[in-house]
Amino acid sequence: MSYAVVNPATGETIKTYPTITDAELADAIAAASAAYREWVPTTTVDDRAALIRRVGELHVERREQLAEIIVREMGKPIEQALGEVDFAGAIYEYYADHAADFTKDEPIELLAGEGTAVVRRSPLGVLLGIMPWNFPYYQVARFAGPNLVIGNTILLKHAEQCPESAAAIADIFHDAGFPAGAYVNVFASHDQIEQVIADPRVQGVSLTGSERAGAAVAQIAGKHLKKVVLELGGSDPFILLSTNDLDEAVQNAVDARLDNSGQSCNAAKRFIVIDELYTPFLEKFTAKLAEVEAGDPTSADTALGPLSSLKAAENLDEQVKRAVEHGATLVHGGSRNGAFFETTVLTDVTPENPASKEEFFGPVAQVYRATDEADAIRIANDTPFGLGSYLYTTDPEQAQRVADRIDAGMVFVNVVLADGAELPFGGVKRSGTGREMGRLGADEFVNKKLIRIG
Repeated sequence: MSYAVVNPATGETIKTYPTITDAELADAIAAASAAYREWVPTTTVDDRAALIRRVGELHVERREQLAEIIVREMGKPIEQALGEVDFAGAIYEYYADHAADFTKDEPIELLAGEGTAVVRRSPLGVLLGIMPWNFPYYQVARFAGPNLVIGNTILLKHAEQCPESAAAIADIFHDAGFPAGAYVNVFASHDQIEQVIADPRVQGVSLTGSERAGAAVAQIAGKHLKKVVLELGGSDPFILLSTNDLDEAVQNAVDARLDNSGQSCNAAKRFIVIDELYTPFLEKFTAKLAEVEAGDPTSADTALGPLSSLKAAENLDEQVKRAVEHGATLVHGGSRNGAFFETTVLTDVTPENPASKEEFFGPVAQVYRATDEADAIRIANDTPFGLGSYLYTTDPEQAQRVADRIDAGMVFVNVVLADGAELPFGGVKRSGTGREMGRLGADEFVNKKLIRIG
């Protein structure tokens, strides 16, 4: 296992980074533990919020440099890369703004007896974050931002293909004024990460990644009785039941599928369309997707870059071929050129087709026909995942009714790409446990300590 920047657009290995030694890893854990014991008690929430605010400011100040790094590392189109850096900055700012409110004492009204009772939110200690390659800055922000404000300290293991951005983030925390040990980047191996989770000084672990990685980390954490937050895969439904503007709904569907070149956990991936709108939607949707061609991610005009790696493109190619072998109709696309993958539309995906239960991480859309509202809900929920979902309807009562019945952690009605720092993010079923972002994201790794005074 090695950490390396391999440009997916060209296949060029730009730079490699050494994996941390066991001695260096021991020093990193010790530093994070020392910072928790010695630095955190000497600071206030306001002190830590000011440092996190500076982290956000430095992201914005260095946005061009940071964006160019992830274009090299994972092929994100440059305009989207700049947007990600800005969003990360906004997340840090959000937690700086709300730190005092999120950590204040919560009074409890006593049912009997005299005195007072409050819940006081206290940090847990050293936390391990295991982050993915698809949003190198945003993912770190939503984990590190709230937890450092609370007073936890961070060991951060980034994806093997994102060492340059990982190092740049660590530099930002140092330059913002965080002391040694508060935020520590570790280029650790999988075996070393198992040692970190087992270490008694480490109190929790947050992972964003694949089901396989989530299951492995949860198993180790469970063995050692550690708190876990998991944000795993998704195969989010986009349900179209009615619309006053089909062209707008189609454009939103395209946008929801192609964000981050289709490599977003909560991208719309299965498009479930009511019978009377199915044919016109499919025609317009396919035509719009076909207009988007993969291009140079360094160009501001590019909306679809390469996939994150050659291996990722090869895996997606195998999935599409397997779906067709099991009876799916390839309406458009399906071609691969190195790490670049053509926008693709599949129909006639039956429940028996493995494609109906898989996550397609790339610009591949499945379109389903639903006979009525109940059928649309059935198709939407017929997946092992339950991360996000999208619902389009002109009927407000239907919107509430269907939203209640969708098995997902998030439902967006008549809107896409509407994530916000204030909105909790997370899923159910095999999409994970726990929440990030918003108030709930600041409430995962805390000791909700009861203080009852008579």
